[in-house]
Amino acid sequence: MKKLALVCSLFFLSQISKSGDCDQIINFFSKKPLDLKEDAKFSPYQQPDIQTTRFHSLTTSSDWNLQLEDPCTDDWGRNWFLDGQYGSVENSESGMNFSAGPVNRDDAHHAVLWTNDTFAGELKIEYNYTRTDNQVINVNILYIQATGIETPPYERDILKWANLRAVPTMSKYYNNMNALHISYAAFATVNDDPNADYIRVRQYPATEEIPFSKTEIPPAFERTGLFLPWETYRITVIKTKSELYFNVKGDKLEKLFSWPLDHADLITQGRIGLRHMYTRSARYSDFKVSVR
Repeated sequence: MKKLALVCSLFFLSQISKSGDCDQIINFFSKKPLDLKEDAKFSPYQQPDIQTTRFHSLTTSSDWNLQLEDPCTDDWGRNWFLDGQYGSVENSESGMNFSAGPVNRDDAHHAVLWTNDTFAGELKIEYNYTRTDNQVINVNILYIQATGIETPPYERDILKWANLRAVPTMSKYYNNMNALHISYAAFATVNDDPNADYIRVRQYPATEEIPFSKTEIPPAFERTGLFLPWETYRITVIKTKSELYFNVKGDKLEKLFSWPLDHADLITQGRIGLRHMYTRSARYSDFKVSVR
């Protein structure tokens, strides 16, 4: 292999010498020497990505038991309850249209939909998601296995203190719940770039020792090219004891994101939630949750 690299180098030099292009010769010798072992890491013929293979193995496992199946075309109240007096939910033949309130920066205009069911163990969550807003600010969040921190009045069953979330201020959730949080189709609260979206995972609760800014589980992903308005995407989330996967397929794209779960011991059973920050809206359909 080294002889081959030497022959190729000599051939290249002979060609640029004929052209008299000194800049090419200088650039050639200023480059980092070719490391065949290093380049092999980036071969297009390498084996499939380990995480992709692992995700495929998990999604196709026969161990999953379907617990919730909601086409989202019937009465939404059969499977969900709502935090937020200005949120609205309407069913149609196309799915469940969920909107937060219209007033930006007013906490009363946040909205959260929660499953009536609770889910224990490892999870597979699948649903169709269609953005029905054109906003370039604020966040959508998927809450996973949320429970109260069990310090009064925040009982383990979050339904028992739903009245405290009539105004669904974000801090009432991240300070008083055990949960995983996936932000997606998400933008900064001050932004004018439609391509500046991000996906980010957090683990609740925030505490005196771990403020909200430190609850993130890295990495975050920016400028994903996903979640364009009025495009439908199939989202598949898998949460195991040690890993979290978020797969998005739609608009001729499919992307997989993953995170390690090193300290999620308390997040083993709870409700699933859909948060829209003020001004945000989307349609959901074919919502399924499987456990194992």
